[in-house]
Amino acid sequence: MNSTGYGDWIRDFETARRQRAGQGDPDWRTGEPLHPAIRRSVQRFQVGEDGDGAELITKAEAAGDAEYASAVRMFVAEERNHARLLALLLASGDAPTIASHWSDRIFVTLRRALGLRLELLVLMIAEVVALRYYRALRDGGEDALTREVAGRVLADEERHVPFHCHRLRRALRPLPAPARVLVTSGWRAALAAACLVVAVDHGPALRRLGVGRGRFAVEVVRSSGPIAAAMR
Repeated sequence: MNSTGYGDWIRDFETARRQRAGQGDPDWRTGEPLHPAIRRSVQRFQVGEDGDGAELITKAEAAGDAEYASAVRMFVAEERNHARLLALLLASGDAPTIASHWSDRIFVTLRRALGLRLELLVLMIAEVVALRYYRALRDGGEDALTREVAGRVLADEERHVPFHCHRLRRALRPLPAPARVLVTSGWRAALAAACLVVAVDHGPALRRLGVGRGRFAVEVVRSSGPIAAAMR
């Protein structure tokens, strides 16, 4: 990706949008009722994907980089599509969405209270946890539709993490090297704490998906090392 601008990221998002349009939605008629533990877990992640992204877009526009703001709007559109896909997955098995969950309220409150750089650091915690979660749902889902939806969401998340890393690397660049290490070390510690909370909260589903709490937490924390290095 271009190291100074966001034109390549915009083209990447646009390519993904065209691919989604050409592919169309999964066949929702093939849906089956989800196991109760997985259903509750998917409901909670659906709430997390369902934010409108207005605060992030506003902060991106205020940063004064029109290309970056455009790329952020495309990112938010993909997150909204994830919420739509998960809602339809739930509906295909006759399960409702939920209005809110305490974990999402905490993340939203933190993100809205911060500037762009700190908001992205908080957002990256959710994104890195989501990478491992959707991989578990794709690989351990009990029906083909669940695995397909999880795979589609995961493919987007695998692009989102380097996109945000790109911005954070530029945002942290003016800091002295020791300060960058301190920031990313603090981010890894916060990620580890959040991951433990998710592992406990979604433990029954993770066991059903063949991962388990301990393995989930260890693999998320381990994956954060290269990501923190990329931010620096």
